[in-house]
Amino acid sequence: MNSFSLVFLALLGASLATQLWLARRHLHHVARHRAAVPAAFADKIPLSAHQKAADYTLAKVRFGRIDGLIGAALLVVWTLGGGLELLDQAWQSFGFSPLVTGTAFILSAFLLMGLLELPASLYQTFVLEARFGFNKTTPATFVADLIKQALLVLALGAPLTAAVLWLMQQTGTLWWLYVWLLWAGFGLLMMWAYPTLIAPLFNKFRPLEDGQVQARIHALLERTGFTSRGIFVMDGSRRTAHGNAYFTGLGRNKRIVFFDNLLKTLVVDEIEAVLAHELGHYKRRHVVKRMLLGFAMSLAGLALLGWLSDQSWFYQGLGMRHASPHAALVLFLMAMPVFTFFVQPLMAWGSRRHEFQADDFAAEQADAKAMVSALVKLYEENASTLTPDPLYSAFYDSHPPAALRIAHLQAASR
Repeated sequence: MNSFSLVFLALLGASLATQLWLARRHLHHVARHRAAVPAAFADKIPLSAHQKAADYTLAKVRFGRIDGLIGAALLVVWTLGGGLELLDQAWQSFGFSPLVTGTAFILSAFLLMGLLELPASLYQTFVLEARFGFNKTTPATFVADLIKQALLVLALGAPLTAAVLWLMQQTGTLWWLYVWLLWAGFGLLMMWAYPTLIAPLFNKFRPLEDGQVQARIHALLERTGFTSRGIFVMDGSRRTAHGNAYFTGLGRNKRIVFFDNLLKTLVVDEIEAVLAHELGHYKRRHVVKRMLLGFAMSLAGLALLGWLSDQSWFYQGLGMRHASPHAALVLFLMAMPVFTFFVQPLMAWGSRRHEFQADDFAAEQADAKAMVSALVKLYEENASTLTPDPLYSAFYDSHPPAALRIAHLQAASR
């Protein structure tokens, strides 16, 4: 254990303590406001729905605390506890080439991590979500999804991992720049391919056939100048009772997607407003901005890794005795969340700012009152708490709290 180990443990402890403190605040705040619906929603949401949302939130946060503690313990076991070192030694013993050894090490490490996270996923799906009536996933669907995900990791992840390691081994001190170019290109390819090649592996999509809804949507698309490959309905109710809508894809391969259960919940004006909000992200260039920010952050991260990969204390401080490209990559991916945890509120603030801007666009292009009523229905249907702890929300939430968001839209409708 060296000085870097102590810094890593100190930051891990600080981030874990902050998470537990914020969770405690959130639990107390939600429980304290459980008895009454907030005044802004008193005539819109029944007390029973408000209390269900509070209970659902409390259950998720309590489970999250346990999951966070287990995750921190596993991180220590993998790094300072020697888990990754043992796995590396096991693969080294086969005498494969550095490229094959590194690829196998990375894929097996993340496969094992996924298996260790499986109990939490099972509990969340079949216990927590089921308790509140949200889970629609059958055991067969759950297993099928796992198999498909594993096959995708092998089909896409193995070649990508091998290519990254080859670049790290063969392209000199600027390997991180070449890896970034590869990663950015792969990301763009996945954004383009996801709607038509990957998403249909997990869900069924059918063209929207409701004439009235379709006509309103086409009119909205025309006046906002948005073109796509179609408007589709996804069988979201096959896995969850939560409703959602989104657009996906890149360039001319864009798609607009509604969950089938969302269309059953909202009326035409509300559907138009929700879509206008999603289009607001596109028209305000939020998608491009987030993509560019992601590329910039990945470039900075890889440049940092390019330096760290030459420092022996980096490997030894995280429990590995021998330097290698594959060890550097895995250690960096595992340790980086610890070092960037306290940047999270800044990222959440940026996301909430974008949500307000998308709401403004929806108020301009559709009916702001319809957007308000749609949000109220979604808050109720998804059991989203109306009373989050302000500090907890500021730290984590990518969307503004319900009361602030509704007030913002109501001001826009005047």
